[in-house]
Formats: sequence, structure tokens, C-alpha cells
Amino acid sequence: MAKTPQNSSLPGIAIRAARLRQGLTLRELATRTGLPFSTLSKLENGKMGMSYDKLVLLAQALDVDIGTLVAAAPAERPAVQAVGRRSIIRAGKWPASSSERYQHRYLAADLLGKMMVPMIIDVEARSLQEYRGIARHEGEEYLYVVSGAMELHSDLYAPLRLEQGDSIYFDSGMAHAYVRVSEEPCQVLSICAGPGIQRFAETASQRWDGIAPEDIATPDM
Repeated sequence: MAKTPQNSSLPGIAIRAARLRQGLTLRELATRTGLPFSTLSKLENGKMGMSYDKLVLLAQALDVDIGTLVAAAPAERPAVQAVGRRSIIRAGKWPASSSERYQHRYLAADLLGKMMVPMIIDVEARSLQEYRGIARHEGEEYLYVVSGAMELHSDLYAPLRLEQGDSIYFDSGMAHAYVRVSEEPCQVLSICAGPGIQRFAETASQRWDGIAPEDIATPDM
């Protein structure tokens, strides 16, 4: 499946603006995130692709909604209304980020202060060993398999195979990871909800909390 084109300079502009608002230097932000100074400089200047992992780290360090780093600049967004809000995303117009394990398409990224974070995810990892750590964030998550097949791995249950049309609602406080098991591409709709979910990076940052793949439940033999 072809990657969704994205404006690599957009997150960089937002990161620089958030950093300057807090009076941080690049070196101070590097200390907060653990990312090299040179990497941050390239990200801010749009000279390096922005992965989902880096977005999570930066949003957490800057204490901002992850949507502010991937949505259109404020001047390009309609004003947020107190009531009757809505967000319409046309096909192919969503902001996106990718890593070796996933490609994320952020839905309603222009709508801040949400109670839910909806995403379309292309599941690309073929084994749990491809993860350096796995997701764990306060709240709940709904997953619907749009195409292909995948396994949901967690630290509490044996791997669960989910095929096209299957869905699951689960406590996202347990460590979890998605692994593609179909030959064809696997795409899922993921909706996260929970306390403080509007600062998605703050809750999702625990996904790299050091849980090793071997600590995840395996099927009973």
C-alpha cells in the first residue's frame, strides 16, 4: 500500500512555535526529549521525516495536544466553536506520520480538546520483535479491522487474531501492540478515549515504557 503523502515541514513549524512559546532552546528541548540536537534542528526545518514515535516524545515534552503538531497552521483552520463543533476530513487530506511498525492517519486533527482521538492505522509490523516497547496509555480503545488481518498482543492475554470486520473494545492501560498476519495490507480504525486524551502524547508516551516483547502473553500450548 502506498504511503500517504504528508507535509514534512508542518510539524516542524508547530514544534518551533510551541518551543518558542515556552522560551526553550533547541538544546533544552533535546534534554527533555532525549533526541539529539541535530535531529531536532532537522525536524524543525523540515529536513527529516517526522515519525509517530518522535511526535509522541515532542508532544509530551512540550505539553501540547498531538493534534497541534500535525494539523494545519492556525491561520488555515476554521475558528473552533464552543458548541456544534464538527470536523470533516476528505479522503486523502488527513495529516499522517509513519514508523517501521505503523502508518497513522489522524482524523479530526483540526479539532482540539476532543474526548476521543480517532486514527486510521496501517499495521506493518510482522512480529512483536519489531517493537522496542509497546503501547500503554490511560483510558480505553476501540479497534475495527477495515481490511486484512492482525493479532492484538497484550501483557494480559494470549494473542488475539482479528480479521476484516472484527472489532474489539479494550482497556488501553494494559500494554498492547498490533501485528499484521495477513499477506495483504492490514488497515484498522482505532479510537482512543480517556482522561486527558486531548493531550494524547502525555497518555500515549508510556507506550515506550520498557516492556519487552518477551513479557507479552503467548498462547497456551
